[in-house]
Amino acid sequence: MAKYKTLDDFQVKNKVVLVRVDFNSEIDPATKKVTSDVRIRAHAESTLKELAEKGAKTVVLAHQGRKGDPDYTPLKQHAEILQKILKCPVKYVDDVFGEKAKNAIKNLKGGEILVLENVRSWDGETKSGTPEQHSKTELVQNLAPLADLFVNDAFAAAHRGHVSMVGFTAVLPSAAGRIMERELKSLSKALEKPEKPSVYVMGGAKADDSLEISKYVLGNGIADYVLVGGVTSQLFLAAKGFDLGKKNMDFLAKKELTGLIPGIKALMEQYGDKVVVPVDVALDVNGKRKEIPVSKLPTEHSIFDIGAKTVENYSKIISAAKSIVVSGPMGVYENKEFNYGTKKVFEAIANSKAFSLAGGGNTTAAIEEYGLSKKIGYISTAGGALIEFLMGKKLPGVVALETAVKTKKI
Repeated sequence: MAKYKTLDDFQVKNKVVLVRVDFNSEIDPATKKVTSDVRIRAHAESTLKELAEKGAKTVVLAHQGRKGDPDYTPLKQHAEILQKILKCPVKYVDDVFGEKAKNAIKNLKGGEILVLENVRSWDGETKSGTPEQHSKTELVQNLAPLADLFVNDAFAAAHRGHVSMVGFTAVLPSAAGRIMERELKSLSKALEKPEKPSVYVMGGAKADDSLEISKYVLGNGIADYVLVGGVTSQLFLAAKGFDLGKKNMDFLAKKELTGLIPGIKALMEQYGDKVVVPVDVALDVNGKRKEIPVSKLPTEHSIFDIGAKTVENYSKIISAAKSIVVSGPMGVYENKEFNYGTKKVFEAIANSKAFSLAGGGNTTAAIEEYGLSKKIGYISTAGGALIEFLMGKKLPGVVALETAVKTKKI
């Protein structure tokens, strides 16, 4: 049973519902235009559509970038994109909690949606704190009296204890939105009681995250196997005693990753065969792919992918799995010469009968590129929040929802 309330627990007709979403989108630095509506569409087609159809007076709180960064913009165009997706009027006000915003909220009718200004235009938003501390801020003190319900749908920002993420849960009845609910259910399925065997496929370049996740899921008996690819696998090979060659070792040093090697070595010594590393790699030889077994290392060429034998080994383990988590590509998948490992491993995951969960920008992009989206159990839109959840960390946005249920009389 969920520890938090959902939209199923509330009647929202003609109620003012304050919804924290994650509209943080890719922005063209030159034009300041939104170049991907993926996150806006996700919220629009689930939580926001449902609230509008049920006759709620929906007030949207969101952020875009940080002050001073190239992707920091007002939310006017986000509101326009939202209107286009929902095919119904969406109001926008260039104010977060001043008189303009408050009057716009008071004038809302059932079924209408209002997007407030970028919540990070208020400098107090990004301070971390408890729900009780944040409930005393200007943002909450001004908006909460006008609202009947707070809905947090921004799982992708749930690892931040910011004011709009947790402050309202101390003073308003609170619920998880549909995206938050889906993310938590899917992640719990993969992390809390996964069907066995459970396999974690860790690729990409964020080797520090991969190490922490591997420690947590192996140490808590969650994963039966961890398969590594990408830059992460190079560190695992180096920790196993392989000399990758000066070019590859210099690359790892430049990325400040070599300091992870002792921790990876200790992990592999502790868990042995549960940590599976490549047996062959693909090299970039004048732009062409050349595979060699790891026994032939070191090499003067850059390692850009896992090899065919490794793909075969990984696919065999994946085919026997009952639950799979994948984060990160197996190599330089953007280059057709080196997308073999990523494509074949992701296809093996898509074709397995296991429940699969995928997350991370590059992972999602590759899955979409190979046309595998419909064959993956759940694709998470989150980045940092997903990583922290997989490390077993408590997410402030989620804890606040759980605490709200225990402390509020609803």
